[in-house]
Amino acid sequence: MISAAVVAAAIGFVPTAAQAADQPAQRQGNAVAAKDSAKAAAAKAAVFHSPAERTVRTSGSASASGNAAAPQAAGAAKGNAGLAVDLRASATSAHGFSLASQITTAAGAPVKVDIDWGDGRTDTEHVTSAKLLTSKHTFAELGKHKVTVTLTDQDNNVTATNSVEVQSLGSKFTPHAPTRLLDTRSGIGGSNRAVTPYGVARVKVGGNSGIPADATAVALNVTAVNPRSTGHITAYPSGTAQPTTSNVNFVAGQTVPNMTIVQVGADGYVELVNRSYGDVDLVADVTGYFSRSAGAGGYTSLDPFRIADSRAGQGTWGQVAGQSTFSLQVAGNGAIPASGVTAVALNVTATAPRGAGHLTVFPTGQEAPNTSNVNFKANQTIANSVIVPVGPDGRINVRNGAWDPADVIVDVVGYYSPGSKASYIPTEPTRLHDSRKYDFPVQGQDFRWLPLSDGDPTVTAFVLNTTVTDTQGSGHLTVAPDPYTWAQRENGAPNPTPPNSSNLNWTKGDTVPNLVQASTGTTGVIDFWNRGWDQTHLVVDMFGFYDKS
Repeated sequence: MISAAVVAAAIGFVPTAAQAADQPAQRQGNAVAAKDSAKAAAAKAAVFHSPAERTVRTSGSASASGNAAAPQAAGAAKGNAGLAVDLRASATSAHGFSLASQITTAAGAPVKVDIDWGDGRTDTEHVTSAKLLTSKHTFAELGKHKVTVTLTDQDNNVTATNSVEVQSLGSKFTPHAPTRLLDTRSGIGGSNRAVTPYGVARVKVGGNSGIPADATAVALNVTAVNPRSTGHITAYPSGTAQPTTSNVNFVAGQTVPNMTIVQVGADGYVELVNRSYGDVDLVADVTGYFSRSAGAGGYTSLDPFRIADSRAGQGTWGQVAGQSTFSLQVAGNGAIPASGVTAVALNVTATAPRGAGHLTVFPTGQEAPNTSNVNFKANQTIANSVIVPVGPDGRINVRNGAWDPADVIVDVVGYYSPGSKASYIPTEPTRLHDSRKYDFPVQGQDFRWLPLSDGDPTVTAFVLNTTVTDTQGSGHLTVAPDPYTWAQRENGAPNPTPPNSSNLNWTKGDTVPNLVQASTGTTGVIDFWNRGWDQTHLVVDMFGFYDKS
């Protein structure tokens, strides 16, 4: 399992042009591209080595009978006795590798170097002395590949071969029927007790409910139920240090869900720590997983667009009655292709509910599962990110599990399909931005912009958890790509127009999180809009990114 520690502490707040004049100079120019540090750290962790001692030498037969060459121990053959190669491969992208071949050979001996990448492609080099060769390769398919380097010294009638097995950094998505993996209230997942203060709940992912043992990351909807005090839940891969990030924030007595995409530990588990001074029950529902399996789907990020708003009669007419379900056409809707889509990434909002309840989103063609995506109380407006498989007819269902009517809004942010190129690279959870650090909240009807990929066209989206806190009034957050580059932003580019979508909603005094699969657009700059009239603090945590290289 790749543990990609991300050194992104330098990503601080980046004021907009209107804000910049009032900020100390040291706060300018302190943003770095998150993908640069993420890729560098991931590559450092994903290094595969086969030392020179593993080189297998063969010497050719001197007889005219054409007898086959016989293997010999290193140094046993006559001529160029030290011929060997040390191999060190590093992942550079979702599909790409850099191979360092340290060649040891007698000076002046002409040696042909054949690199067999294991996918039908080969490269050839020639050296006449000890040398470090650096080669780059991009595999068409994710997974494990055996790379073999063969040295041939025809003058001395000897060859030397070494191999290294590499594993790609990226993973692709397989949708999973919504299934409960953990419920501390009932004992699902092994525990029937609430999680104690600062205690940890372990969620078995790999090898559970049809999820393969080598799953690299999982899409989980995590719900905090009836917490005894204010706090938050942090999700992270088993076997790693607890990060300084958050996934679900709550106050005493509140039931709060939030979608997470979290790396799976080497033992197949994800851990959830209760960072509060009271007990809390936890529920975790899976909707899909990432792996390097053949047939899994890549991700296509889209600019957010709305496919349902019951208030306006879009997708369904009027409030959704309690205990009722409506379906939505996903395939062929807007920028989503008409065929081949396996799952869709959504932001689902319940607003103006007349009573407490929950929404469940699931594929058509099956019964509503015993899971929830959005939990609400009367008159509350609350949103949650949802990844849901698409039914065989290209549609999904939305069920109001309450006894009373509620309005429902559905925004699309992307989709998964075998034809989508971008694969997921999980990172260790990392805090990218915290406006409280500088005591510089986002003002009403203003935005904060972060240059996360610096226009790299291979990075298409970031998996982020956005949290608003110390909210001074009601409002909602909209996350969208910026049409201007980092340099243009710093030089006073005009404010863009935010899209007609929302990622999370709040009222005065709330602390509200939500997962955002944020498109990088064409510039790599992502905007975080405060659509309320009053200021709020903003926290942004990163959990991974999608890369198509």
